Amino acid sequence: MPEYEPTIGLEVHVELKTKTKMFCDSLNDPNEKHPNLNVCPVCMGHPGTLPVINQEAIQKLVKVGLALNCQIPEFSKFDRKNYFYPDIPKGYQISQYDLPLCKSGWLELKNGKRIDIERIHMEEDTGRLQHSSDGKHSLVDFNRAGVPLIELVTRPDIKSGEEIEEFAKELRLILRYLDASDANMEKGQMRVEVNISVKPLGSEKLGTKVEIKNINSIKAAAAASDYEITRQTQLLESGGKLVQETRGWDENKSCTFSQRIKEGSADYRYFPEPDLPPLRFTKDKIEEIRLGLPELPEQRRKRFKKSYGLNDAQTEVFTIAKHLGNYYERVASELDIAAKDEHASKGLEDENPVGEKHLPIKLHSLAANYIITEFPPLFQMQGLEINDMEGIRIEPEAFAELMIMIFHQKLNSNNAKVVLKRMAETGLHPEAIVKETGLEQVSNTAELEKAVDEIIAKNPKAVEDYKKGKVESIKFLTGQVMAATRGTANPQVVSQILEQKLR
Repeated sequence: MPEYEPTIGLEVHVELKTKTKMFCDSLNDPNEKHPNLNVCPVCMGHPGTLPVINQEAIQKLVKVGLALNCQIPEFSKFDRKNYFYPDIPKGYQISQYDLPLCKSGWLELKNGKRIDIERIHMEEDTGRLQHSSDGKHSLVDFNRAGVPLIELVTRPDIKSGEEIEEFAKELRLILRYLDASDANMEKGQMRVEVNISVKPLGSEKLGTKVEIKNINSIKAAAAASDYEITRQTQLLESGGKLVQETRGWDENKSCTFSQRIKEGSADYRYFPEPDLPPLRFTKDKIEEIRLGLPELPEQRRKRFKKSYGLNDAQTEVFTIAKHLGNYYERVASELDIAAKDEHASKGLEDENPVGEKHLPIKLHSLAANYIITEFPPLFQMQGLEINDMEGIRIEPEAFAELMIMIFHQKLNSNNAKVVLKRMAETGLHPEAIVKETGLEQVSNTAELEKAVDEIIAKNPKAVEDYKKGKVESIKFLTGQVMAATRGTANPQVVSQILEQKLR
């Protein structure tokens, strides 16, 4: 029996984030709760109306194309895609066929593999159908009809559900960095459709293509693809024959199911849109848009590693959770200023004080770890959304001050968390809170020796156990000292004193 290999391409639809719809001035509001409110004669296809191109939407699409290494042709046009369905008010969709706005791009995966992008074109979205539970009738909401929608089509370069997931997540991140779309799949702002076939290993001829629709998450797209690879392979191995069709994904049963025979492009009877002029871009205009691109996710990853010495995991968090990354950068800036101040106070002449000799680069990593692990519980504690940085009342300068106190062992990690929580509640600086609560870490040997002597006297059995070779007894005694000092003792110093005295 021949072995088979999958060939996968994606069609990704993304609603753009604009004030109005693609060809009229009806609001583009994905959060509108009332059906058929954001509509007008143009997007409803009434006789005698004419579309007008949304300039903001075009510019956002070009930004997406440039961020994905696409070519932007100097000439492009719109076409009519004809098909009749209840959620298409005009009886056709304005789209692009043979001259899209973006073509021949690519997106690189973490392993260095490039997924080629064949094209990205602009069209208008359809309405939304709502089916009754008894299946006897359907309702249509046209609020979404006419919203600017881009369709990205990849080459069949993908080989697994894992690659689908990585591609889709990175694409979603780029869209958000560009502020082109919120790309929320639960709200239908981003929809991933999978085109998949399998062929004998080494064969140049592609297998019969199956399209999978109705996928509501990136993980579901990966799972549907992996299921379909197995289904098609088993069918071919048993002597069956595949048909070109559209299949849906059943989330509950974790399987695909047949929906309809797939149409070809000829079935849509494309022809140039007669009511819209062609689009022309000069090279200067394209370059102007390119220069206006913000820092993109991969650029941010590289910069965070180089500038702050963060590891891959830390960098990834600050790339995905951009608001946390922005806050971290302000903290890192304060830490660098503190390093220079400390450097100057010691009368040192090194022009680059941020290094191992003074306030080490480890401070950057320390701050990153605290933000990543401690901020999400603070958001939850205060009932805030995860990206509501204004609700967290901790100024970057104050947070940097806390990190320096931890680094100089003025606070241990447990008490640092107590102080951080109090900072979030009050907005106070850590020094004021430490002074108020008396939580400053004690490292003075003379003070700690007194506390250690008292604990040794109160716990003769633990002392005897240690002398018999039960080394873990020292942890118990250290804990007793920590409790007696209300957690302010430096545990490393306490352990050293205990070991010396017990010997």
